[in-house]
Amino acid sequence: LDAIADDFKHKHGISSAVIALDLAQAGAAQRLFDAVNALGVEVEALVNNAGFATYGPFADASIEDERQEIVLNVLTLTELTKLFLEPMLARGRGRILNVASTAAFQPGPMMAVYYATKAYVLSFSEALSNELGGSGVSVTCLCPGATATGFGERAKMQASPLFKSPNLADAASVARTGYRAMMAGRRLAIPGLANRAIANSSRFAPRGLVLKISRLFNVGTK
Repeated sequence: LDAIADDFKHKHGISSAVIALDLAQAGAAQRLFDAVNALGVEVEALVNNAGFATYGPFADASIEDERQEIVLNVLTLTELTKLFLEPMLARGRGRILNVASTAAFQPGPMMAVYYATKAYVLSFSEALSNELGGSGVSVTCLCPGATATGFGERAKMQASPLFKSPNLADAASVARTGYRAMMAGRRLAIPGLANRAIANSSRFAPRGLVLKISRLFNVGTK
């Protein structure tokens, strides 16, 4: 984080404050909100990007890992949105970008909890976007597909067909898509034509077929 802040300063003249927190711990959202307020920073845009996945059969997964996954992907995101939304509404302006995934559009065998958490993020964000219409505050949900970051390594799924593809999206292009959508006040952004096709087709295909295809993408076997 310090290295990124230094890079911003030297290359772009942007000053950054670094607050290091484990957002998978209960109460982290409030601690972050308090730390930002102590800096006297007026937040114009909140980007809820932190998240991780567990990979493998649900029955074999560590319950502590699953708990932290739910806390980070769902609870912390919800609490941060709640905390930063109030001052945005008081000012009559603000932008919130919640990062979900193409996983939000279907269940995901072998990643059952992760897919479920991202379905929550999508549903929550779209509902909130509607609630806030006319308030001056917009909510955008970004749903990228597999992206070349540390995500796959953290989930120990480098061998998954999702991350073995030579055509993985790069993080910068996904970030640009999310930024542009947020600045335009769009409700939903799905980077890439293939990802948009997958997201839309899952709404109309038989659920049993959707499950089989999702598993094939995740583990490469039926």
